[in-house]
Amino acid sequence: MMKKWIVFLLVAMGKFAHAQLKPVDNGSSVQFKVKNLGFSVTGAFTGLSGTIRFDPNHPEEAAFDVNIDANTVNTDNGMRDDHLRKSSYLDVQGHPRIHLQSEKITASGHKGSFVFAGQLTIKEKTLRVSFPFTAESTAGGYVFKGAFSINRKDFDVGGTSTISDKVDLVLSVTAK
Repeated sequence: MMKKWIVFLLVAMGKFAHAQLKPVDNGSSVQFKVKNLGFSVTGAFTGLSGTIRFDPNHPEEAAFDVNIDANTVNTDNGMRDDHLRKSSYLDVQGHPRIHLQSEKITASGHKGSFVFAGQLTIKEKTLRVSFPFTAESTAGGYVFKGAFSINRKDFDVGGTSTISDKVDLVLSVTAK
């Protein structure tokens, strides 16, 4: 009888066991692209932290709670980066983190493809975002890749200027 309980517990634990992962900078990229005076300006962030719970067989039980260090903004132009860190843009002094948290993860119908629905917070402005992403299994974790666009003005980033309101974001996050 005891053996049956042990087998039952192991099966139950396996059913509800999801990979508890942490996003890591090594192998990850969080990139953005925006037009300024008609020219594309690209940049990136590092400083990933948070937790990810993911099992591709049970996406409905997945949870993403990830932060990005806003101070790490890098466009390969120090003067521009310093300007982006100021209060009129990212305000890294008052709001050091950009936060992405899932509310619902669903399978998209294609193997390894999912849809993220959740909240993005920049400068204490939180808005719902949704985007498709893929999850590729790697040794000891996953690489999550997705892309979406936001309106920077929705987050009070920058004022009226020569910069496009639309910002494209491309994520490739390694989690172990």
